[in-house]
Amino acid sequence: CSRWEEEKKEDGVKWMQLEHRGPYFVPPYEPLPKDVQFYYDGKPLKLSLATEEVATFYAKMLYHEYTTKETFQNNFFHDWRKEMTSEEQEIIKDLDKCDFGEIHKYFVDKNEARKALPKEEKQKLKEEADKIQEEYGYCILDGHREKIGNFKTEPPGLFRGRGEHPKMGMLKKRIMPEDVIINCSKDSKIPEPPEGHKWKEVRFDNTVTWLASWTENIQNTLKYIMLNPSSKLKGEKDWQKYEVARRLKDVVHTIRAQYRKDWKSKEIKKRQRAVALYFIDKLALRAGNEKEEGETADTVGCCSLRVEHIQLHPQLDGQEHVVEFDFLGKDSIRYYNKVSVEKPVFKNLQLFMKNKDPSDDLFDHLNTAFLNKHLQHLMDGLTAKVFRTYNASITLQEQLKALTNPEDNVAGKLLSYNRANRAVAILCNHQRSIPKTFARSMQVLQEKIDAKKKQVEEAQEELKKAEEELKDTEDAKAEANVEKKKKLLKRLEEQLAKMNIQATDKEENKQIALGTSKLNYLDPRITVAWCKKFGIPIERIYNKTQREKFAWAIDMTGEDFEF
Repeated sequence: CSRWEEEKKEDGVKWMQLEHRGPYFVPPYEPLPKDVQFYYDGKPLKLSLATEEVATFYAKMLYHEYTTKETFQNNFFHDWRKEMTSEEQEIIKDLDKCDFGEIHKYFVDKNEARKALPKEEKQKLKEEADKIQEEYGYCILDGHREKIGNFKTEPPGLFRGRGEHPKMGMLKKRIMPEDVIINCSKDSKIPEPPEGHKWKEVRFDNTVTWLASWTENIQNTLKYIMLNPSSKLKGEKDWQKYEVARRLKDVVHTIRAQYRKDWKSKEIKKRQRAVALYFIDKLALRAGNEKEEGETADTVGCCSLRVEHIQLHPQLDGQEHVVEFDFLGKDSIRYYNKVSVEKPVFKNLQLFMKNKDPSDDLFDHLNTAFLNKHLQHLMDGLTAKVFRTYNASITLQEQLKALTNPEDNVAGKLLSYNRANRAVAILCNHQRSIPKTFARSMQVLQEKIDAKKKQVEEAQEELKKAEEELKDTEDAKAEANVEKKKKLLKRLEEQLAKMNIQATDKEENKQIALGTSKLNYLDPRITVAWCKKFGIPIERIYNKTQREKFAWAIDMTGEDFEF
């Protein structure tokens, strides 16, 4: 039997045996060379080791957008002063008087030098990294050697966060063995802490899948060392996620009928739940959990929308009952959308907004717990998140059916695939900023296209000449020449067509991130089946890492799979 289908364990138990080496700790801080100096108010100042280390974090980011932000500067300076000796605190009182320029240059040069290393030196470094990966990057889980996802602790540095995070610039401390809880099986060889240190705790909890954990100091959240996505445990979890979404397919009609009925409910709580669910289903919005104020950036999801985040237009751009959304979602990505909704939804929203301030909650009688409890009651395992997975996967499947032309060549079919994937990314609002290199690489491609056009024109001329020659002589040699020129022209035209497809794809994709949905929201079996049906090599869509993650789907899917 394949490793995806071994015997099941009793509920809650995730493993019987777990053995590993513990996390790999980032090497200790290396002091700056004597000739690289920090200046305060124009004068060189020798810093104590702890202070110098934190100074290098800021120096490395000197010309980054983050360091121009006031919140970042203030948080950094506040945390940096805490690391200083009392003498340093007496001197260093103003960030504007600090000159990190020399330190910054030192790291830039060091980076350049590393890039310029000869091949054999680079190979040596790679071998050292591979050795660490071999030693720390694998564990034994129920007799299988499994790859670990993130076996290294995060290095210390300055916290960045996404969007306008109130804690940006704060000092992310070095993780020590004393911070780390180890999880393994009782009878395994328990990992040794680094010399002179001890673990915070060792536990033997087989109901969880993490190997080690610690609390990071900025958000006070737990961080875990987990298995790699390619591992059996993660693969099974992934598979189950899509199976739950497939079960939703069978009951989604009932659920939709139910929430439409609830739009007219006598209870305001039910009405709000029904409208929120409509948004989650129709627009693939995230559920939107409550968050601690001031702890994180001000971002919202469906249940936490405020009155200021939507505007109602009885008429707009020739459509009726339009809701205009404008808010910051997860990771501070802006969600902006104008949607024509059904009349009862529009009327309900008017009711929910009545006599409220812009900063009041739109769904003031609703939270995600209440919503998810209701969903669980409708279908076992159903939460708001499942709708996103379901709608993403079903969209991919429908778009692939609509867009794929069996007559197209591989490049044409791949363009159709990417267009289907883009439809999903737009639905899920997966944006990216236009890559810095975009304009340049587009220009290079355009130059190639122009050169290829020229070649095609020349080949057309050559073919014309050859055909005229054949008219004149009508001999076999001339005929062979015509065939040769025809073949050349055809090949060049195909190459040009391929480049044009590439340019279209690139342009359509510049602000859209395809990777998020590909990895997290799309049942890989849809893609595997499509590849098999149309003879597309799977590696044209999934890279090596993705093929490892989706091994379970590649192993078990035929071309007639239906989500």
